[in-house]
Amino acid sequence: MSERILVVDDEREICDLVRVYLENEGYTVETFRNGAAALARIEDAQAPAFDLALLDVMLPGTDGFTLCRKIRERHTYPVIMLTAKGEEVDRITGLTLGADDYVVKPFLPLELVARVKAQLRRYKTYSVGEGGAAGCHDVGEVLTYAGLVLDVRAHRCTLNERELSLTPTEFSILRILLEAKGAVVSARDLYCKIFGDAYYENGSGSITVHIRHLREKLGDSFDDPKYIKTVWGCGYKIER
Repeated sequence: MSERILVVDDEREICDLVRVYLENEGYTVETFRNGAAALARIEDAQAPAFDLALLDVMLPGTDGFTLCRKIRERHTYPVIMLTAKGEEVDRITGLTLGADDYVVKPFLPLELVARVKAQLRRYKTYSVGEGGAAGCHDVGEVLTYAGLVLDVRAHRCTLNERELSLTPTEFSILRILLEAKGAVVSARDLYCKIFGDAYYENGSGSITVHIRHLREKLGDSFDDPKYIKTVWGCGYKIER
């Protein structure tokens, strides 16, 4: 069964273009040009579940930020935001609300397809508990540190027995840092391990936002963090 992708953009040409490229890759695509209609579909418990969402920020009815927030209330599948060129605040807002990545308009269709593939590959690798493939790691692995427990197989994270709601990207970042066992991992290495290195320069800033959001969920202090520490000029680490 092919992965089902939600595409929401008020420009018909973009919806049609994205549909053609994704369907050529074997994906099932549902497109909406109105945010309210897309929201009704997202909240329809009887309809087939999505595996990934592509959301434009500016939409009639309900904007992309609201759609992203509503998705994160119930689902962990990847969300990619489509943002206008130069609108850095939109990208940061989307990532803060739980988006996994962003693509800047105008975009190259093949770049978008590559981002979609990377997100779906990572989602299936790190979401075995939701039906994904096991990937190359030990799917029974449980990583722990100072009250933080990352259950890879169940795709579940708890902190002092309190469950944390993490996006797939946040889960991946924590897993990579925990597996590094105290070694420093650069922002570039994090991005490349999660998304692939082909489009690092276009999306490198997203790692910083994801790290900040993770720290908020962990209750980590920026000045004296207990978990994710910044090694200035080098990257990030969790001292295990």
